[in-house]
Amino acid sequence: MVKGKKNVRHYFSRDYWVYAGIFLLIVLVGGRLLVLQVIHASYLQAKGIERRTADKRLQPKRGSIYDAQGNVLAQSVPVKEIYADPNTLRNLIAQKKFSNTKEHVAQELAEILDLNAQNILDKLNKNLSWVSLAHQVDLQKANQVMALKIPGVGMNEEEKRVYPMGTLAASALGIVNLEGHGAEGIESYYDIVLFGKPGFQSLEQDTRARSIIETIDQNSPSRPGNCLVLTLDSTIQYLIEQQLDHLQQSTKADKVTILAMDPMSGRILGLGSRPTFDPTNYLTSSPEERRNLAISMSYEPGSTFKIITGCSALEEGVISTEETFPDPGYLRVGPRLITNWDSDQKPHGNPTLTEGMQLSSNVVLAQVGLKLSKSTFYTYLKAFGFGSKTGIDASGEESGLLVPQENVRDLELATMSFGQANLVTPIQLLTAISAVANGGTLYRPYIVDAVKTPEGEVIQQQKPIPIRQVVSRTTATQMTNILEQVVTAGTGHLAQIPGIRVAGKTGTAQKVDPSTGGYSATDFIASFVAFAPAENPKIAVLVIIDTPKGEEGHQGGTLGGPPARAIIEGVLQYYGIPAAQNTPSIIPFTSDDSPIRPLPKPIIPKRSPGNGEVIIPDLTGMTIREAGDELAKSGLHFNFTGSGLVIQQNPEAGNIVNKGTIIEIKFSPLKP
Repeated sequence: MVKGKKNVRHYFSRDYWVYAGIFLLIVLVGGRLLVLQVIHASYLQAKGIERRTADKRLQPKRGSIYDAQGNVLAQSVPVKEIYADPNTLRNLIAQKKFSNTKEHVAQELAEILDLNAQNILDKLNKNLSWVSLAHQVDLQKANQVMALKIPGVGMNEEEKRVYPMGTLAASALGIVNLEGHGAEGIESYYDIVLFGKPGFQSLEQDTRARSIIETIDQNSPSRPGNCLVLTLDSTIQYLIEQQLDHLQQSTKADKVTILAMDPMSGRILGLGSRPTFDPTNYLTSSPEERRNLAISMSYEPGSTFKIITGCSALEEGVISTEETFPDPGYLRVGPRLITNWDSDQKPHGNPTLTEGMQLSSNVVLAQVGLKLSKSTFYTYLKAFGFGSKTGIDASGEESGLLVPQENVRDLELATMSFGQANLVTPIQLLTAISAVANGGTLYRPYIVDAVKTPEGEVIQQQKPIPIRQVVSRTTATQMTNILEQVVTAGTGHLAQIPGIRVAGKTGTAQKVDPSTGGYSATDFIASFVAFAPAENPKIAVLVIIDTPKGEEGHQGGTLGGPPARAIIEGVLQYYGIPAAQNTPSIIPFTSDDSPIRPLPKPIIPKRSPGNGEVIIPDLTGMTIREAGDELAKSGLHFNFTGSGLVIQQNPEAGNIVNKGTIIEIKFSPLKP
């Protein structure tokens, strides 16, 4: 019996402790619920709202874009997205825990954000837990919103893409949408490189709330995007932009585009078009204004295409440079009569190929094209890259259009030979003509020179990519010599630069009238292509004026020659290549110089520059390259006239101006 009693006592003792533990757990849980749901209820409700409206997503910093000189073309600045939780706001107002009405809230937000109060109120009236009220709000306004302490209203990190040089190369750079991704141009093509990696941060930093809620979110840092260094050079781009503005104003054309390339490598030195837009505020522009015409415009090239026809025939050996062709001013091919642009003025007799190119004779080049078989001509068209994209690293490139080979008769073959029927893009044409300029090698054009980390480490360096040898060096040299004579003694004479061998070709193409399907008698595309120095080209330029309406007419030589000359002359000076023997290039600052070169003087600014302002430097005696480098350091732009050394600038040195201001500079040769 004693043994049995001991067993009973032992069993009772274990039950007692189990029940006691359960009871204690119930007390603890109940107490915890009492603390959370009663004692800290109001505090936790407030912290819950705060957690729902706190910054959660870490937007990665988008990489910057630089030009070849290191100037910033695109960068991102921090801004905020303002959003609201309409359900929370409505419930707290209904519970009289927030004294203002939704109408009053909407009015307060509208005044700060410069938005329509009714639109904000409509969003606050939605039966949702989250609505976006405004994107890309600057930090000052965002802080004003948060200072109102409106429950359910919070902000997220965002970035705004800004372009410090305004519209400079806008169509090439493209745009970044409100989500921070590139949508057009280089920004789109290299979006995966520029965007970076989003991250997330610990939401709760309050130690008291952390002890109550007992949750710690894991941090996941964002990774900034890499940066791009372009082949575009701001000094060259300024020259192009200057000519674009001049052409748009003087010709009143529908569209104007200019493209410049290093023909020895395929590097794009500059490009632009009109109309243009401000990429920082792209929402005010139309898709047509944002088109990069240099890579997306498909057009009949006209007589600039005669370079391709001539090269193909010379390479095949079916003609020679001195072969003559009868040119009474017309040529009948099938049912159509082919005429020259000046057929109403005079017949040309029996010009050679060289003379036919100088005269820009359709009759001569039609006969050249007919000497090539259809299959051979198409072989060269495709070898030069027509009918397919060049592969340039920017979004929006078109492939042009070749007439299907099986549909080509003698008439189509003849008209193709002088630039009708087929459609090309500016980048295709300049790439093909650059192959002639460099000795026969077709290069893939490119616009991004390097990819760098935010710290400046190069992680990818672009190199020239030769695609194929299209024609022999002998053929390329023959055509270059012909094109030189087009400039010295033919339709391209307005592109002559003293002391520089310029090779070029004019183009004037009738546009198709969409209402009739035939060629228009009033609408034309004027163009001019040139490269220099012809013996060792540093730059190739293509100028296209779509539907000029000015008093100067519509001829490619008249309209396109002068701007091409201005760009080439400016670039060669910038590169230190004098345009004539008496035009100095990079001249050292020494006391032995004869004649004496004027020197910049020390300047005393009138006041200290403020935020976004700079002091204009003294440019006296500088070459165009030196002046361009000096102004680029200060974020200033320039227009220039003349050649040689700086003799005058406006505004004068020492003035305080905003970054991006245009300085007018006058150059003049140094006099002995």
